[in-house]
Amino acid sequence: MSRTTGSQSSLREANRTLVIETVKEFGGLTQVELIDATGLSAATVSTIVKELTSSGVVDTQPTSRSGRRAQMVTLSPQTGLVAGVHVARRQIRVLLGDFSYTTLASTSLPVPFDQPADTGLDRIALLLAEMIDGVGRSTSDLLAVGIACPAPVDATGMVSVRGLMPGWEDEQIGELVAKRLGCAVHVDNDANLGALAEVTLGASREVADSLWLTVSDGVGAGLVLGRRVHRGFAGAAGEIGHVQVDPTGSICRCGNRGCLETVVGAEALLAPLRPLHPHLTLRDLVDRAVHGDAGCRRVIADAAATIGRVVGSVCQVVNPPMVVVGGPLAESGEVFLEPLRAALAQHTIRHLLGPVEVVPSKLGSTAEVTGALVLAVQRTDVTHRSET
Repeated sequence: MSRTTGSQSSLREANRTLVIETVKEFGGLTQVELIDATGLSAATVSTIVKELTSSGVVDTQPTSRSGRRAQMVTLSPQTGLVAGVHVARRQIRVLLGDFSYTTLASTSLPVPFDQPADTGLDRIALLLAEMIDGVGRSTSDLLAVGIACPAPVDATGMVSVRGLMPGWEDEQIGELVAKRLGCAVHVDNDANLGALAEVTLGASREVADSLWLTVSDGVGAGLVLGRRVHRGFAGAAGEIGHVQVDPTGSICRCGNRGCLETVVGAEALLAPLRPLHPHLTLRDLVDRAVHGDAGCRRVIADAAATIGRVVGSVCQVVNPPMVVVGGPLAESGEVFLEPLRAALAQHTIRHLLGPVEVVPSKLGSTAEVTGALVLAVQRTDVTHRSET
């Protein structure tokens, strides 16, 4: 093979890979959008899409953009199965899908917060086996699994901060699940994966930089820069729940004092309302606030203002155009979002281009588990699968 022929072959392969990775990144694009996103010529994109379609790597479907006909390019569902798992503090949620991000089955299972890792991992494997069987497929079709954990995760897939995920901190979570399932397993922090889901399929899809904020039992954030999740060297970027807001406050589960989570986490929000509502849950708090309960609305508004001060500091440093808000408190709508916007405006400098846009999550309660599925897709090399 001549040097020229080899160079052309390498260039074609690089362009092919670029198209596939761009489709993964955006979850699907029209050919015109692919040209813009990759910088390749229209002829090159058209040729590559035809080749990938004929080899079964991508699918094309008619769609429209701005009133014009277009061809939407997505990864082929026939590539195989992928799964997302969210190990939350009180439940395990599992999503089974394909490479076009189509959900085939989903389920959740309540679990105790302090369950041993072995028990949790066995449940994940059993749930996935049942779900795969339920859609008439074989476990050999499962190519990859993403797992979202409620704690920072380092590059090896281990929890990198003690105290946040008891019973799981000394385990190679990915390796243990991979042994049970016989496929690749990728692990990350759940806030990071909420951010990944939104930038790929949700509310922040049209912007390069964004901040994902979630408020539930705890408080977390995922930072996206240049459409890439910024994780930090120990996977702890975005851990705003452990920013100190009260130097004389309560001891946090991370071991520090007065963290944001101790002030606006679920237990802290519910505590002042217990005398009136002894059995109140976070879901009850949101429902009552939406229906006009003054005390519940005050608790949520105060939490939003406190969170806004911390998020304002992050926005002042990073300057994203958008904050996407998920978690149960976001379901209270403007009860939470309006005071959050006000606090952000107060604690960031005014820009001529306007304030940071604060929007609710498009994916709602499924953001983190969807992000885990997206992680599984994006970490799987499908370029040569049709050739094997």
